[in-house]
Amino acid sequence: MSLGKTTVTGDWLTRAETQQVLAMLEDGGHQGYVVGGCVRNALMGVPVSDVDIASDARPERVVELAQAAGLKPVPTGIEHGTVTVVAGGIGHEITTFRADTETDGRRAVVRFSGDIAEDAARRDFTMNALYADARGLIRDPLDGLPDLRARRVRFIGTATDRIREDYLRTLRYFRFSAWYGDPEQGFDSEALAGIAETLDGLDTLSRERVGQEMLRLLAAPDPVPAVSVMAQVGVLAHVLPGASVIALGPLVAEEQRLSVAPDGLRRLACLGAEEPDLRLSKAQQRQLSLYQSLIGEPQGPAELAYRHGGEVAQSVLLLRAASFQQPVTEDALFEMARGTEVRFPLSAKDFMPALKGPALGEALRDAEKRWIGSGFTLTKTELLSDE
Repeated sequence: MSLGKTTVTGDWLTRAETQQVLAMLEDGGHQGYVVGGCVRNALMGVPVSDVDIASDARPERVVELAQAAGLKPVPTGIEHGTVTVVAGGIGHEITTFRADTETDGRRAVVRFSGDIAEDAARRDFTMNALYADARGLIRDPLDGLPDLRARRVRFIGTATDRIREDYLRTLRYFRFSAWYGDPEQGFDSEALAGIAETLDGLDTLSRERVGQEMLRLLAAPDPVPAVSVMAQVGVLAHVLPGASVIALGPLVAEEQRLSVAPDGLRRLACLGAEEPDLRLSKAQQRQLSLYQSLIGEPQGPAELAYRHGGEVAQSVLLLRAASFQQPVTEDALFEMARGTEVRFPLSAKDFMPALKGPALGEALRDAEKRWIGSGFTLTKTELLSDE
């Protein structure tokens, strides 16, 4: 185990509420370490969102200590060893050190442990098995620091064993590679061999889990290297039949040229999967279907923005640029901006009482079509006089 003198800090660690929770454990005679993503991100200069704590204290002991300290314990996952302790309105998930006793590729049966090394060994990647005490001093049971510093995503132990414990780790491997890896170093050969050996396990995952993981992967600044390797080893065909990475590189390049923020749904639409049934939310599925339907439609930039809003129009222009290998022009951007500002000058009352019901709707649609065809120049008077 590397104890070293490496330290980590940040408001997420030094804030009074987090220090109070860690002190609660230490004063109670237990170990308490922030662990995983918060430590990894802080060391890599990436913003920290969630703060997880690992401890040798059993769940019931955590509840006892929290109550004695005047804090609020919430048994969010007590059967799995997790208690959320609320301090100053901030929740801190405290999970007892654990070791796996049985796995089936989707979930594990665990036993509680008092050994930090056992807890580290059940995690997925070495860069996620880093712990820090209340003062920020790093404990590195599996020598993950060199991997993190090299931006090398490496499975703990044997890749095949780790994947068979939870097949979602295959997708996590590519997500972590996209977000934290160094593409110039390439991908770990043992990891890719283990992934290729366990491809069938991907079919056991719920489509919802696959969808969530893919969107997180695709939202990385540049997911192209990771997704390309996914395609090469057969992962992409398993999770998104019919998907192709051909347009993804041009899409990312065009986004970067125009300083457009990454969007997982836009990039998913770019892959062109046959049936991307990923159990997305209804809103996400509507957005994805809209992108896919508009790529080949004849609507110009102005009409796209008028009918669907500027954000959708921008995404569709980017998708078209990637699909047809034609960059988005300044004229297209100007037209898109114009389309977001125009307002159709007519409403139903302009045709009433002469028209009603289906005839009224048809008249409105016809007038709007002529107005759009004129480049939004026809006035209200001109539109009505043409009737």
